[in-house]
Amino acid sequence: MITRLRNALGRVKKSATPAALRFDRPLVLFQSDDWGRVGVRDREGWEELRAAGLNLGEKPYDFYTLETAEDVHALGEVLKKHRDSTGRRPSMVMNFIMANVDFDGCFEPGQKRISLRPLTEGLPGKWRRPQLLEAYRQGIRERLFYPALHGLTHFCERAIARELDTGEERSELVKKLWRAQTPYIHWRMPWIGYEYWDPELRPARRFLPVDDQRAAIKRAAGIFRDLFTTSPFSACAPGYRANADSRTAWFEDGVRVVQNGPGERTGPYLDENGMLSTYRTVEIEPAMERCDVEKLVTQVEECFAGGLPAVISIHSINFHSTIQDFRTPTLKLLDEFLTALEKKWPSLLYVHDADLFSIATEGAYAGENGRVSVGVTSAGASR
Repeated sequence: MITRLRNALGRVKKSATPAALRFDRPLVLFQSDDWGRVGVRDREGWEELRAAGLNLGEKPYDFYTLETAEDVHALGEVLKKHRDSTGRRPSMVMNFIMANVDFDGCFEPGQKRISLRPLTEGLPGKWRRPQLLEAYRQGIRERLFYPALHGLTHFCERAIARELDTGEERSELVKKLWRAQTPYIHWRMPWIGYEYWDPELRPARRFLPVDDQRAAIKRAAGIFRDLFTTSPFSACAPGYRANADSRTAWFEDGVRVVQNGPGERTGPYLDENGMLSTYRTVEIEPAMERCDVEKLVTQVEECFAGGLPAVISIHSINFHSTIQDFRTPTLKLLDEFLTALEKKWPSLLYVHDADLFSIATEGAYAGENGRVSVGVTSAGASR
């Protein structure tokens, strides 16, 4: 069962999965999460946390920090090297977290709520990333990046606020991290959940009420508009934890493409009110695991054989270089992967989420040199 919009306001009901779409051209799009979200505050913050008793370095996300302008430019330079059959460059969908914990504000006397600092106002506290916002905007102007909405925060504010109120061990861990200007390290504290999902409650109550989700999404969408001078058209819930209410709130703020996580090899589909759901079909996460170009190309081939787009998941950590250099091996891998795709499929098309929506609804999208037609058919969903 899936959720479907009941009317133009985005009210949702459960129904049978609509027919999945199939495409007659090899389509490749990249969906990438966590841009704009701060983590461990560089080497200085790393040392502060180690001095506070955290044994960092056990897992890759201990090294998650925040991309630099140089990281973003380096990614753009690799994308510029490549062209599809129409001469178009790859365009990476970047899912942005629109606010970070305002660490200093959270420690002010009498502060009852978790203070947040929107990306439009820069980074919190001691965080420094010169020219980062301009690097994003430059890549968007050059059509190398396509901005999308990830959330206001990545963690569930309700979950953290509840633990802070207890004053117990979990509360002390949060405060220890915040003193070092690090919001959280998720694998060490999974009880913080994801923005719309609180894992500590019983299953029927884990998702936030619709009004709470609506308020968070509306605030995030407003910051998005201020930062990028456009409304979000595509969205991906933190941790892929979204429900009917999430989709309702997204729809109300103009989102028409829903990004779902990997694990289900199924085609995109349009619901009765024209909202397109996509599913990630290939994972490129070299910061987390070894990636082999030949195996990745085989996975892409399996997608194309079934008429599916290759929807590639690659998180922002793979491009970080400040604490540990994930960027260099990732860019090498990405360059080799794109070269292999272009060689194997001369009719390849690089698209982003809005292009796929246009293809699904109109059978064509705006390419570098005019409209590009793609045949679309529907088939019974594989689920």
